[in-house]
Amino acid sequence: MSELDAIAIGETLMDVVVSSRGTAERPGGSPMNVAIGLARLGLRTGLLTSIGTDERGTRLRNHVEHDGVVLIEGSVTDGPSSTSVASLDETGAASYDFAINWDIGHDVTLPPATAVHAGSIGSYLEPGAAQVAAILARHHGTAITSYDPNVRPSLIPRADVDRVRARIEDCAALSAIVKLSDEDAEWLYPGATAAEVLDRFVRAGTVLAILTRGASGATLASARSTVELPAAPVVVVDTIGAGDSYMAAVLSQLIALDADTRGRLIGGDESVFDDALLRQIGGFAARCAGITVSRAGANPPRRADLLAREP
Repeated sequence: MSELDAIAIGETLMDVVVSSRGTAERPGGSPMNVAIGLARLGLRTGLLTSIGTDERGTRLRNHVEHDGVVLIEGSVTDGPSSTSVASLDETGAASYDFAINWDIGHDVTLPPATAVHAGSIGSYLEPGAAQVAAILARHHGTAITSYDPNVRPSLIPRADVDRVRARIEDCAALSAIVKLSDEDAEWLYPGATAAEVLDRFVRAGTVLAILTRGASGATLASARSTVELPAAPVVVVDTIGAGDSYMAAVLSQLIALDADTRGRLIGGDESVFDDALLRQIGGFAARCAGITVSRAGANPPRRADLLAREP
């Protein structure tokens, strides 16, 4: 396989969305959404995941491949496909219930890629989580590694909280880019301020740490600069996939950096991100997330969508 721009690693599942409008099934899963978001932005993208051989699995494979995402060998496994039931309240915010099958096997070899992204359930649910961490470790320092914990508390037994927190911190330590939501931050470090959470990651070696706050915008922090940016002004239909669209947009901007700057980022140069670059990256990501929340389901924008909404 020829070199890819990016590879996402993690769960693919069927979202069963329950709202006042009824019930519908849509393909989902945070890493899958990131992969599709990248592909729609014109990047050559692969996905290492676990899709079942049932009827839902067929629909999931068709969905991923329709947008040009390449399924990495080993991504189709025996058994049922994973599901997530998302219940929407009157504001469009989602709560989740999951049935996840996650095992990517051992000795996975990825094709060459500029960026390797991991996250969500696949990074802390065993037996696959250990393999995810090992893959990040192999690519740390040779590719743009990124991580989004996308914590789902309903999947984490109380007895496993400390183990999952440690696993998330391990993955973050292997990633040049870490993005998390305000809900993730509160679960990981109850009572800590946004500045304290971001500083914790930056001091641990993250080159760019991002905390998103939904309609309240986002904070992007590096060792050199910190900026706070507003969310895009849109009418929200639902919030499904917003963070994933934001993550894909950030990665697309980093992959597009000139070779020298990209090499410095991969090497952990803490001076890469100044105020202007953070605003460029965060502004583009906010536009992409804004388009996603303005329509139903995890439906990240294509380049044409962005051009159509330019002032």
